Amino acid sequence: MAENALMHDRLLPRLLQDLELTPHMLTYGDGTTGSNSLKSAMSAFLTSSRGPSLILAKHFFLASRIFAPLSRHLVAECMSIQQPRFRFGEVDPFGPAAVSKYEEALLEARKSGQKVVGLILCNPHNSLGRCYPRETIIGLMKLCQKYQIHLVSGEIYALSVWGPGEPFYSCLSVETMGIIDPSLVHIVWGTSEGFGASGLRVGAVVSQHNPDLHAAICFSSIHSSAASIAEASVANILRNVPWVDAYIEENHLRLSKHFSLVMKWARSKEVPVAPGSNAAFFVWVALGRAYQVHHAEVTAEYTCTLLSEALSRQTVVLAAGEQFGAEQQAWFRLVNSLSLQDLDEGLQRSSLVLES
Repeated sequence: MAENALMHDRLLPRLLQDLELTPHMLTYGDGTTGSNSLKSAMSAFLTSSRGPSLILAKHFFLASRIFAPLSRHLVAECMSIQQPRFRFGEVDPFGPAAVSKYEEALLEARKSGQKVVGLILCNPHNSLGRCYPRETIIGLMKLCQKYQIHLVSGEIYALSVWGPGEPFYSCLSVETMGIIDPSLVHIVWGTSEGFGASGLRVGAVVSQHNPDLHAAICFSSIHSSAASIAEASVANILRNVPWVDAYIEENHLRLSKHFSLVMKWARSKEVPVAPGSNAAFFVWVALGRAYQVHHAEVTAEYTCTLLSEALSRQTVVLAAGEQFGAEQQAWFRLVNSLSLQDLDEGLQRSSLVLES
């Protein structure tokens, strides 16, 4: 599972601090689209970090699963998913030139009879740990405007940009005038990754200029509403700005340290690593290539299958690249946000698999 366990020692005491339970929390509260208290706290937090446009409480839908509110209204038709689902060949999937690849895929889908209603990005990216340049985001906005489709930006890793390189740009930080109808732009965000709290199951959809979408989601939101106590816990955290700032900084330090540990291990085992990662908690590693060095009898066609089985026997679970539509064989997604003990043990067991 892709989750961040590095900050549990800091987060748990804070969650238990100053949490006052009330009878109101045992009801449907302020409605099925989320509590007013958390909407207010999130609007202040995201406005300060996304800018320049003001994000108001009325722009939010809160849910236990961040894509649930949209899935019944947009994803139910046909949404284009970003790299590595598409084939980009030699084109950098994060560069401006990649926009033409999205357009090719969109036109091909329409040609086959599919109705494409939107494009979903994950920025920063799961599983490559990279951020989309501002120029690319604007290019994708113009593409969505051209074909009148929605742009949904999944920004759940936005607080996990731990290293130098391409900075994170939110879709909400772009002045849309002359680029895209703002009613087509939406983001999703939650506490699961940036705060290392996937068990709280509190997420949000932010849509600033689409009242029709708001009305549609309100009608069906009872099926995905978040728990009142979880909402209260998150609101308490977000209102304490100095604590949040210190928490995010420490999270960055720990993520950077664990990434460095994985890179050191990869170099020692001559495992190729995809360049450019500076966000989230993934390392895109070509384990299959290192495996073939010690298992010359294994053909490329079967490397991923045999390697996955061998890792499983060591109780090591890595997501194979083919699960993400990787264009090249033998790549795996390694999650480095485990405890130091678990990460070290996992790397040692992976070494045994590669070399045995």
